[in-house]
Amino acid sequence: MVALPPGAFWLMRHGETAANAQDIICGQTDLPLSARGRAQADQAAAFLADLPMARIVTTPLLRARQTAQALAARCGLVPEVVEDLAERNWGALEGQPRSALRREETPPGGEAPAAFRARIRAGFAQIDRSKPVLIVAHSGTAREIHALLSQAPHRRLWNAETVLWQPDREVLPNTWHCHDCFKPAG
Repeated sequence: MVALPPGAFWLMRHGETAANAQDIICGQTDLPLSARGRAQADQAAAFLADLPMARIVTTPLLRARQTAQALAARCGLVPEVVEDLAERNWGALEGQPRSALRREETPPGGEAPAAFRARIRAGFAQIDRSKPVLIVAHSGTAREIHALLSQAPHRRLWNAETVLWQPDREVLPNTWHCHDCFKPAG
């Protein structure tokens, strides 16, 4: 088994939903995984099951919980829900094409960028990372965690893609590296 430095964690985006397949803004609309999303979650679970994972944390949204459950069932773990890690509330833009996104604007009836950023950071701070943990979340959540830990440009995670974040205190304090870990086939 690989020994991870304290604080290291895996971050996985949930499996595909019907909205993802249609390139539609989902936000806090509580959609289940599609058949393809369930298959992606199962592929990820098969890959991740042998990693030294002590905990699984997920958001309250169904697509993230279903993705987390695929791995939890293999590992004998019970996913823990952290409410503050939920995807951004896009208000009136939910159900619209992703091309309508304007990340630095507050959509009608939606969440302001600064409020979303603060919520994600508060949720991330709640997670005890003294032992290896997997966080199953959303594209927007992953973007905000990336912005918190790295100056490098963010690359949007694919559905069920998993990355490993590791601190590199030998280089500089508070330096983190993101490593590709798993991407589902097809």
